[in-house]
Amino acid sequence: MIDFGFFLEIIPKLLSGLPLTLQLAGTSILLGFALALALALAQQVRRPAVVWPIRCFVAVFRGTPLLVQIFLIYYGLGQFRPSLQALGLWWLFHEPYWCAILALTLNTAAYGSEILRGAIRNVPHGLSEASTALGMSRFLTLRFVILPLALRQAIPAYGNEVILMVKGTSLASIITLMEVTGIAQGLISQSYRAIEVFIAAGAIYLVMNFIIVRALGALETKLTPYRTRA
Repeated sequence: MIDFGFFLEIIPKLLSGLPLTLQLAGTSILLGFALALALALAQQVRRPAVVWPIRCFVAVFRGTPLLVQIFLIYYGLGQFRPSLQALGLWWLFHEPYWCAILALTLNTAAYGSEILRGAIRNVPHGLSEASTALGMSRFLTLRFVILPLALRQAIPAYGNEVILMVKGTSLASIITLMEVTGIAQGLISQSYRAIEVFIAAGAIYLVMNFIIVRALGALETKLTPYRTRA
């Protein structure tokens, strides 16, 4: 039998890891979005010297598990401590928190760049021609015409990536970060009641993602009111 009193006991403990979960997700999503946008715009140049390194980066991070990426960054790069110390980067790679942020950021940037690249390419070319005919520069056309439309179109797909990143933060527990999943594993080792603990942890992630879905839906409605009216 499931003990509901046990739920009431462990939920506050699990919620104590929520700030770290949100911090990991929020930081990696913001940094990843900035990097993804830069990569998507760089690929519009269509120069092989620029495009192919980006495509290789995207292929590597989309084609390998996030868990492996976290292991390689935290444990793998730690083997190069003298070199990293010489470069002044050891402060980044000896902290589990920053290694998790780096792995999550690079992973979401790889997926996000493809989402944004596709959204930019889906903007009708006639709009760019009309902007040029009005005397707008290429930069102004990109800033005021292409990017606003592309970002609106990318909201549903990018919303899925945001949800995946929130769930992906659970993998940070493997490098000793005590977010929600890390605390859940500690509670299981103490109580040996895996079902109740993981149900409670899953409920927390479910509520978080429900709020995110509703917020993204409201944002999409606000930015595309014509679809709502239709």
